[in-house]
Amino acid sequence: MTKWGHRPHWQFEGVLLGSDEHGDWLGFAAGSTMSRPGASYVAPVDQVCLVPAAGDDALRGWVATFHAAHGPLHTYVDMTTPPTWHVVDGGVEVHAVDLDLDVIRGTTGRVWVDDEDEFAQHRIEHAYPEDVCALAIATAERIHAAVTDRVAPFDGSAHAWFDERRSGAVDRT
Repeated sequence: MTKWGHRPHWQFEGVLLGSDEHGDWLGFAAGSTMSRPGASYVAPVDQVCLVPAAGDDALRGWVATFHAAHGPLHTYVDMTTPPTWHVVDGGVEVHAVDLDLDVIRGTTGRVWVDDEDEFAQHRIEHAYPEDVCALAIATAERIHAAVTDRVAPFDGSAHAWFDERRSGAVDRT
Protein backbone atom coordinates (compact mmCIF):
# COMPACT_ATOMS: atom_id res chain seq x y z
CA MET A 1 0.00 0.00 0.00
CA THR A 2 1.01 3.56 -0.57
CA LYS A 3 -0.68 6.80 0.36
CA TRP A 4 -1.61 9.40 -2.22
CA GLY A 5 1.41 11.00 -3.90
CA HIS A 6 3.46 7.77 -3.81
CA ARG A 7 4.10 8.14 -0.09
CA PRO A 8 5.05 4.79 1.49
CA HIS A 9 2.53 3.00 3.67
CA TRP A 10 1.99 -0.60 4.87
CA GLN A 11 4.15 -3.37 3.39
CA PHE A 12 3.99 -7.05 4.28
CA GLU A 13 4.48 -10.48 2.79
CA GLY A 14 1.85 -13.15 2.40
CA VAL A 15 1.12 -16.29 0.44
CA LEU A 16 -1.35 -16.57 -2.44
CA LEU A 17 -3.97 -19.04 -1.25
CA GLY A 18 -6.13 -19.14 -4.35
CA SER A 19 -8.91 -17.42 -6.20
CA ASP A 20 -12.67 -17.61 -6.36
CA GLU A 21 -15.52 -15.52 -7.74
CA HIS A 22 -14.71 -12.74 -5.25
CA GLY A 23 -11.05 -12.37 -6.18
CA ASP A 24 -7.61 -13.45 -5.03
CA TRP A 25 -7.03 -14.57 -1.46
CA LEU A 26 -3.75 -14.01 0.42
CA GLY A 27 -2.79 -15.52 3.77
CA PHE A 28 -0.78 -14.09 6.65
CA ALA A 29 0.26 -16.19 9.62
CA ALA A 30 -0.01 -15.02 13.21
CA GLY A 31 3.32 -13.41 14.02
CA SER A 32 3.70 -11.84 10.57
CA THR A 33 5.22 -8.37 10.70
CA MET A 34 3.56 -5.54 8.83
CA SER A 35 5.46 -2.28 8.65
CA ARG A 36 5.18 1.29 7.44
CA PRO A 37 7.32 4.35 8.06
CA GLY A 38 7.24 5.01 11.77
CA ALA A 39 5.27 1.91 12.80
CA SER A 40 5.16 -1.85 12.73
CA TYR A 41 2.50 -4.36 13.70
CA VAL A 42 2.78 -8.04 14.50
CA ALA A 43 -0.35 -9.94 13.55
CA PRO A 44 -1.78 -11.53 16.73
CA VAL A 45 -3.84 -14.08 14.75
CA ASP A 46 -3.92 -15.55 11.26
CA GLN A 47 -5.40 -13.25 8.65
CA VAL A 48 -6.68 -13.67 5.10
CA CYS A 49 -6.89 -10.81 2.66
CA LEU A 50 -9.15 -10.50 -0.36
CA VAL A 51 -8.07 -8.55 -3.43
CA PRO A 52 -11.29 -8.09 -5.43
CA ALA A 53 -11.70 -9.84 -8.78
CA ALA A 54 -10.83 -8.07 -12.00
CA GLY A 55 -13.68 -6.20 -13.59
CA ASP A 56 -15.32 -2.81 -13.30
CA ASP A 57 -12.86 -0.53 -11.46
CA ALA A 58 -15.82 1.30 -9.91
CA LEU A 59 -16.49 -1.90 -7.91
CA ARG A 60 -12.86 -2.75 -7.04
CA GLY A 61 -11.72 0.19 -4.87
CA TRP A 62 -11.10 -1.85 -1.72
CA VAL A 63 -9.02 -4.57 -0.08
CA ALA A 64 -10.51 -6.65 2.76
CA THR A 65 -8.72 -8.35 5.65
CA PHE A 66 -10.44 -10.98 7.77
CA HIS A 67 -9.05 -11.97 11.18
CA ALA A 68 -9.18 -15.45 12.69
CA ALA A 69 -11.13 -16.09 15.88
CA HIS A 70 -9.96 -14.18 18.94
CA GLY A 71 -8.44 -11.43 16.79
CA PRO A 72 -8.78 -7.75 17.68
CA LEU A 73 -11.57 -7.39 15.10
CA HIS A 74 -13.44 -9.46 12.55
CA THR A 75 -13.24 -7.56 9.25
CA TYR A 76 -11.20 -4.56 8.11
CA VAL A 77 -11.81 -3.16 4.63
CA ASP A 78 -9.52 -0.44 3.29
CA MET A 79 -10.96 1.86 0.62
CA THR A 80 -8.26 2.05 -2.05
CA THR A 81 -7.62 2.73 -5.67
CA PRO A 82 -8.40 -0.44 -7.65
CA PRO A 83 -5.63 -2.92 -6.71
CA THR A 84 -3.20 -4.03 -9.41
CA TRP A 85 -0.82 -6.98 -9.62
CA HIS A 86 2.85 -6.44 -10.59
CA VAL A 87 5.73 -8.83 -11.27
CA VAL A 88 8.70 -7.62 -9.21
CA ASP A 89 12.06 -9.37 -8.81
CA GLY A 90 10.65 -12.77 -9.71
CA GLY A 91 7.69 -12.43 -7.34
CA VAL A 92 4.35 -10.68 -7.48
CA GLU A 93 3.05 -7.71 -5.53
CA VAL A 94 -0.35 -6.16 -5.12
CA HIS A 95 -0.32 -2.36 -5.26
CA ALA A 96 -3.08 -0.02 -4.14
CA VAL A 97 -3.32 3.51 -2.77
CA ASP A 98 -4.96 3.63 0.65
CA LEU A 99 -7.64 6.34 0.60
CA ASP A 100 -8.03 6.53 4.39
CA LEU A 101 -11.64 5.36 4.74
CA ASP A 102 -12.08 1.94 6.34
CA VAL A 103 -15.12 -0.22 7.02
CA ILE A 104 -14.69 -2.31 10.16
CA ARG A 105 -16.69 -5.08 11.80
CA GLY A 106 -15.63 -5.41 15.40
CA THR A 107 -15.74 -8.55 17.51
CA THR A 108 -19.18 -7.60 18.87
CA GLY A 109 -20.64 -7.36 15.36
CA ARG A 110 -20.76 -3.56 15.29
CA VAL A 111 -19.93 -2.14 11.83
CA TRP A 112 -18.63 1.38 11.26
CA VAL A 113 -16.74 3.61 8.83
CA ASP A 114 -13.44 4.73 10.31
CA ASP A 115 -11.09 7.62 9.53
CA GLU A 116 -13.63 9.93 7.91
CA ASP A 117 -11.78 12.85 9.54
CA GLU A 118 -8.46 11.69 8.05
CA PHE A 119 -10.09 11.35 4.62
CA ALA A 120 -11.57 14.87 4.85
CA GLN A 121 -8.18 16.31 5.81
CA HIS A 122 -6.16 14.36 3.24
CA ARG A 123 -8.52 15.02 0.33
CA ILE A 124 -7.63 18.72 0.74
CA GLU A 125 -4.05 18.42 2.01
CA HIS A 126 -2.99 15.95 -0.70
CA ALA A 127 -5.36 17.19 -3.42
CA TYR A 128 -7.22 13.95 -4.05
CA PRO A 129 -8.94 14.26 -7.43
CA GLU A 130 -12.71 14.58 -7.16
CA ASP A 131 -13.31 11.30 -9.04
CA VAL A 132 -11.06 9.48 -6.55
CA CYS A 133 -13.00 11.02 -3.64
CA ALA A 134 -16.31 10.04 -5.19
CA LEU A 135 -15.07 6.47 -5.69
CA ALA A 136 -13.85 6.20 -2.08
CA ILE A 137 -17.10 7.56 -0.64
CA ALA A 138 -19.36 5.41 -2.86
CA THR A 139 -17.24 2.32 -2.17
CA ALA A 140 -17.31 2.91 1.59
CA GLU A 141 -21.11 3.20 1.49
CA ARG A 142 -21.47 0.03 -0.61
CA ILE A 143 -19.00 -1.99 1.48
CA HIS A 144 -20.57 -0.75 4.75
CA ALA A 145 -23.95 -2.05 3.54
CA ALA A 146 -22.43 -5.38 2.40
CA VAL A 147 -20.59 -5.92 5.71
CA THR A 148 -23.66 -4.90 7.74
CA ASP A 149 -25.97 -7.16 5.72
CA ARG A 150 -23.38 -9.97 5.68
CA VAL A 151 -23.34 -10.21 1.90
CA ALA A 152 -20.67 -12.57 0.50
CA PRO A 153 -17.73 -12.41 0.92
CA PHE A 154 -18.54 -10.55 4.16
CA ASP A 155 -20.91 -13.29 5.37
CA GLY A 156 -18.35 -15.41 7.21
CA SER A 157 -17.49 -17.53 4.16
CA ALA A 158 -14.00 -15.99 4.09
CA HIS A 159 -13.14 -18.13 7.10
CA ALA A 160 -12.89 -21.21 4.85
CA TRP A 161 -9.69 -19.61 3.53
CA PHE A 162 -8.05 -19.95 6.96
CA ASP A 163 -7.90 -23.70 6.34
CA GLU A 164 -6.18 -22.99 3.02
CA ARG A 165 -3.71 -20.71 4.83
CA ARG A 166 -2.83 -23.51 7.23
CA SER A 167 -2.46 -26.14 4.50
CA GLY A 168 -0.63 -24.00 1.93
CA ALA A 169 -1.51 -22.19 -1.27
CA VAL A 170 -4.20 -23.68 -3.47
CA ASP A 171 -5.49 -22.17 -6.71
CA ARG A 172 -9.26 -22.59 -7.04
CA THR A 173 -9.55 -20.94 -10.46
